[in-house]
Amino acid sequence: MAVQDWFVDARFGLFVHWGHYARSGWEASWPLVGGGVVLPMGQSMNVDIYHANAAGWVPDMDAPERWVAAAAAAGMRYAVLTTRHHDGYALWPSKFGEHGVAVTAPGVDIVRAFADACRRHGLKLGFYYSLSDWFHADYPAYVDANRPYLFGQYPAATETQWASYQVYLRGQLTELLTEYGQVDLLWFDGGWERSADQWDTPGLEAMIRGLQPDIMINDRMPHCGDFITPEQFVPAVPPVCAWETCLTMNKSWGWNPTDQHYKSPASLVHTLCEVTGRGGNLLLNISPDGDGNIPAPQAQRLKAFGGWMEENGNSVRGTNPALAPWQFYGPTSRRGTDVFCYLLMHPVAPVSVRGVKVRHVKRVVVEATGQELAFETRIPVLDEMLGLDGAGELLITVPNCDPVATVLRIEFDSEDNM
Repeated sequence: MAVQDWFVDARFGLFVHWGHYARSGWEASWPLVGGGVVLPMGQSMNVDIYHANAAGWVPDMDAPERWVAAAAAAGMRYAVLTTRHHDGYALWPSKFGEHGVAVTAPGVDIVRAFADACRRHGLKLGFYYSLSDWFHADYPAYVDANRPYLFGQYPAATETQWASYQVYLRGQLTELLTEYGQVDLLWFDGGWERSADQWDTPGLEAMIRGLQPDIMINDRMPHCGDFITPEQFVPAVPPVCAWETCLTMNKSWGWNPTDQHYKSPASLVHTLCEVTGRGGNLLLNISPDGDGNIPAPQAQRLKAFGGWMEENGNSVRGTNPALAPWQFYGPTSRRGTDVFCYLLMHPVAPVSVRGVKVRHVKRVVVEATGQELAFETRIPVLDEMLGLDGAGELLITVPNCDPVATVLRIEFDSEDNM
């Protein structure tokens, strides 16, 4: 496992799904195979119609600056771009393959613009790359006759085709890992269509780490991964390893103007709190339109994150899980001698924190404002009589609450407080 300190400290990152599909308001890749069961707002269309959509699309090289600037303002610390999705369209001028900006928009390199923007804004750089390619003849390409798309039943490649595809796959990955400086994270997808032996996972991983020794690799290449990636949900029980929930703001990964099923800003902030309290990261997706603009509902939510993180980011970044669920009815995190409690519901009585050494509480403050709050302590009667330094209960009076999420910071005089 190559889990880097920056990853567990960051807690919050940006996912960007962008390709020629955005110009028509389609979901990413899946329409060409008839849609996906987990994409209720997706489309279904003829393979040729889908691929022809790339012709004449000239991606805006200034768009990545807008995305990354918005991510930095939202309090994110890393960003991941879909360099090539399952549809095979590459957002950089690859010398391998025949589908991407090298063919349809000569002179354009969105990956370069994205990498440069991440460095300007101090974000760690991540590349999404699909192992599968539904356009490439040697994969082989997906055609209308293959419908319906059935998991476990994919077009088979001949031995010669597969050898050729491996050259293409490794060639593209080598470009991504050698031409854009340090790459901090490689986010694979599409690995379910072939086995670890077919992908040659050990060989591919060795090549990747040889080119980028400090890189982190997700878990979507079979039998590989420095962190796991639950999709569209937060695990009820925290995984024992590094993890990252990837989440859309609505129900679509790609720009889909018909999908207005947006989660509220408060709900998204609460998800970040829940993830932080379980020791994970949140990779939140945006889906720019064909011109590279962040849709207004998504921009509004990023702005809401920015306001909340400006006041409360100290409770998120660089923290670890703190209290057990029975100790406080909500997520918690900690850094050193401070414990952060996220109020995701407005209390109707004093807030209770149980099982902590209450004699060592210095003060309780509202993280966003620094307002000091009144509190009482309770300890077992016998402990009180004998002067024992055991665990007790903290009762905190919270007169006002943030409409999104109030964070309480409990300051102890030592780290040994629970």
